[in-house]
Amino acid sequence: RAYILLGFTILIAQLHISGNITKYINMKYAYLSTTAAIILGFLTVVQIIIVFQKEHQKEQEKQDCSCDHSHCGHDHSKDENTWWKKAFSYSLFCFPIVSGLFFPIATLDSDIVKAKGFHFPVAQAESTDPFMRRQFLRPDTSIYYGKEGYRGVMEKGKKEFVTKDSVTLNDENFLKGMETIYNYPGEFTGKKLSFKGFVFKDDSSKKEQYFLFRFGIIHCVADSGVYGMLVKKP
Repeated sequence: RAYILLGFTILIAQLHISGNITKYINMKYAYLSTTAAIILGFLTVVQIIIVFQKEHQKEQEKQDCSCDHSHCGHDHSKDENTWWKKAFSYSLFCFPIVSGLFFPIATLDSDIVKAKGFHFPVAQAESTDPFMRRQFLRPDTSIYYGKEGYRGVMEKGKKEFVTKDSVTLNDENFLKGMETIYNYPGEFTGKKLSFKGFVFKDDSSKKEQYFLFRFGIIHCVADSGVYGMLVKKP
């Protein structure tokens, strides 16, 4: 148990140090994973202390047993019947640690878009399916706020970006910045926009057009979606 707790602590710390944590969660919630790493580290120390206490207790029992052989009986049948159950359960916990530390991280790029399929569901624009929203280039975080709360967030984003002649979007502000631009397009006319992403070209777009995409994560990678812009070559 101590090794498993230590493994999860190292895994989360390694993701933060390498910066790969941005591929799993929205950095707005990075404090949660940092807190989890601290708690896991504390539990690791507690578990190690418990292990040493049990080892000390076993040594004490051995000494007592050597003094009185009449009370040294021990039934090993229970251990023999449960060891494989423990091995199976512990292996389930070890798998995410091993895969997270040693397996390469899949990059969210155009290959993923091709595999999942990309389209503009104009006919289903009024659909109540929440997953349909992710296919639009414009991020939509309004479902996570009340009407007034969402308006306040967008006004704050407008003040943050509209005063700049050159807008640079990064891991922390990509979704908010892109959504602000889509909500107030006239305010950003003539401004330079830059962000790291990938180019996607489908068969339906014109020759001089291509999509500039980036995967955005609202909470975690499970709710990630493709967001960006349709770009026309000069």
